[in-house]
Amino acid sequence: MDLNADLGEGFGRWTLGDDEALLDIVTSANVACGFHAGDSSTMHRICVAAVQRGVAIGAQVGYRDLAGFGRRRIDYDLGELCDDILYQIGALEAFCRVAGGQVDYIKPHGALYNTAAVDEGQASAVVAAVRAYDPALPVLCQPGSSLARLAAVAGLTVVGEGFADRGYQGDGTLVPRSAAGAIVHDPELVVARAVRMAVSHQVETSDGELVPCAVTSICLHGDTPGAVELAARVRAGLTEAGRQVAPFVTWPAG
Repeated sequence: MDLNADLGEGFGRWTLGDDEALLDIVTSANVACGFHAGDSSTMHRICVAAVQRGVAIGAQVGYRDLAGFGRRRIDYDLGELCDDILYQIGALEAFCRVAGGQVDYIKPHGALYNTAAVDEGQASAVVAAVRAYDPALPVLCQPGSSLARLAAVAGLTVVGEGFADRGYQGDGTLVPRSAAGAIVHDPELVVARAVRMAVSHQVETSDGELVPCAVTSICLHGDTPGAVELAARVRAGLTEAGRQVAPFVTWPAG
């Protein structure tokens, strides 16, 4: 099982989360590329630290929306959205190369992630950007989503992602952040949910139902209070459940 976290989401003198501590725990780092958060120096620092630790680096591409942290839907011209995604991947790739690494995968952020899960137009823009840049790059996204389906049709590698600290609805989508139950705060429950995803490929919805959740990577948010301790507990729980925790990009094909 892969364990990923959103990192590098500070900007200038403002910091968010303990990136270095999380990099000691997670196996894949979704690095903000400067549009929803992050800046050049932060990207450089995270890339160096990730390469030193053997952590895979993903371009977490988002809307051009620093003020809204990329969590407000934008109805883009799809060509412009594709170009904005290409811009972000290229920016992060530069710092990866300087650090001795590379961009290993792509993951949309925030509102783009949620929109591309259900909107074929925006999902197609993400797919077009990845195909244009490097069709060998995996796309980390929600299983069963529009993005997952279109990426697979386009011949891209799709990696299913689950959220141990987010609430799920009956259709397998995430509970909106504006609604009750969007965030799971109980650490023991978060660990139990991660283990269930890894072992049984299921997740419990906000209504108490179990729905399929076939994932190979579990995300924890770096801005969650106590994120470092929570990530350590989730990793320990996965190990105790017999799951080896390693970057998905290092797994044998098939």
